Amino acid sequence: MKNEQKLLLEKAQESLRASKILLENQLPDFAVARAYYTMFYIAEAFLLKQDLTYSSHSAVIAGFGREFAKTKRIPVEYHRYLIEAQQKRTEADYNLKPNITLQEAENIINKAQNMLDFTNNNIDII
Repeated sequence: MKNEQKLLLEKAQESLRASKILLENQLPDFAVARAYYTMFYIAEAFLLKQDLTYSSHSAVIAGFGREFAKTKRIPVEYHRYLIEAQQKRTEADYNLKPNITLQEAENIINKAQNMLDFTNNNIDII
C-alpha cells in the first residue's frame, strides 16, 4: 500500500469517528457530511492504487464506479452508498434547513463503517 493510501484511510477512520461523535450530539447534518468524507477518502485510496487522481468529487465518484464497482472488484453497493452520501452531504451543507433525520444519518454512518471495514480487509488484494 502506498503511503498516501495509508494516510487517506487514516483520515477516513478519523472522519468516521467524528461522524459518530456528531450523531451522538444530535447533529445529523454534520454527521452525514463526515460520513460522506469517510467514503470519499476510501474511494480516493482505491483510485490511487490504480494511479488515478481527480480534481473534483464527481470525477472521483465516477472513477470509483467505473474502475471498481462496474468491474465488480468491490461490492457494487459501495458505489451506491457513496452517491447517496454525496446527495445527503450536499443537502446538509447547502440547504439552509436540511431535513436529515438522526436515523438517516445513522444509516449512512453504518454504510460508511461497512465500506471502511471492507476496505481495511481488502485494499491490498484488489
